[in-house]
Amino acid sequence: MKKFLALALALTMALSLAACGGSSSGSGDSNTADSSTDSSNTESGTTFEKQTWRYACSATENTCWADMGRDFGQMVSDATGGAITVEVYAADQLTAGNQSEGIQAVMDGSTQLSAHSNLIYSAFDQRLNVVSLPFLFDSFDDVDAKLDGDAGKAVGEVVESMGLHLLGIAENGFRHPTNSKHPIASLADMKGLKIRVAGSSVLNNAYQAWGANWANANWSEVFTALQTGTYDGQENPLPTADGASIAEVQKYVTYWTGVYDCIFFTMNADLYNSLSPELQQIVDECGQKAAQNQRKLEREQDQEVLQKWADAGVTVTELTDEAAAEFKDASSGVADLFVKDCVDKGFDQAEVESLVAAFQK
Repeated sequence: MKKFLALALALTMALSLAACGGSSSGSGDSNTADSSTDSSNTESGTTFEKQTWRYACSATENTCWADMGRDFGQMVSDATGGAITVEVYAADQLTAGNQSEGIQAVMDGSTQLSAHSNLIYSAFDQRLNVVSLPFLFDSFDDVDAKLDGDAGKAVGEVVESMGLHLLGIAENGFRHPTNSKHPIASLADMKGLKIRVAGSSVLNNAYQAWGANWANANWSEVFTALQTGTYDGQENPLPTADGASIAEVQKYVTYWTGVYDCIFFTMNADLYNSLSPELQQIVDECGQKAAQNQRKLEREQDQEVLQKWADAGVTVTELTDEAAAEFKDASSGVADLFVKDCVDKGFDQAEVESLVAAFQK
């Protein structure tokens, strides 16, 4: 664990900046896909009907969440001779900022494409909280191996059972706790801190196991609550926290692998199934590439923010292997609570346990 920061920095230097091309950014208010009888030919002579698809994401316009939609749109447009246009609607503007409704919209087909985190998806299917079990991943390499392997396929089947087609799994990232009191270098340092935690039973249970006085609150309220001392700290990926100027009201950050969450990049399944095999192949290849590009950009931003905060005087703490093991041991029962929560909601226990096992390999 103590080598995680160094390894992450080395990884960042090795990653090349993905070229996210700019396609149209939406400004209209239509809730149905636009299509016409016009068509476009590619260099290979394949003809595609012209269509406009709307892409909604939780994060704001200046994030790599929105970049993923633009990147995907540019690649699909290039591959179809301009037949497909993707409009990007950041911050869930099509659903007045409501992230859950943003997912509902792509399930219903009023939005064609969506990028939302597994924590938001878990409101529809509790099993998707599995990705955020504490200390499930120990490095970015471990994340990639699992999400691009059998574990990713298993969780992808859950997503697709919701009437969606999974184009790729992108990254929100490791969620690093910050606070205004003191460095968190051991389990004892977490005890008693008032921490705002994203609304997830897995995160709630984890922070309770670590001894924090956790609370849930709307993200829009958090900066002021930290400023006034209502909360001592919060937990989020660094680009998200930096976008909200959290370093202005927090003195300490613990950079760790304690909790991770991903982004599911999806398309409405009815729309996907209506596409020609040729267009389905294009969509799948471009979706996977856009998701991989987004992971690289997210990690680069993560490192940039970490350096920016350190330069601004924020104390960065990285756990020793012994401290990480202490936190991991303290939260070892969270997986069992997760299984119980899923079973209580009617899911088959053996299937849920198999899903957890796929990520714990």
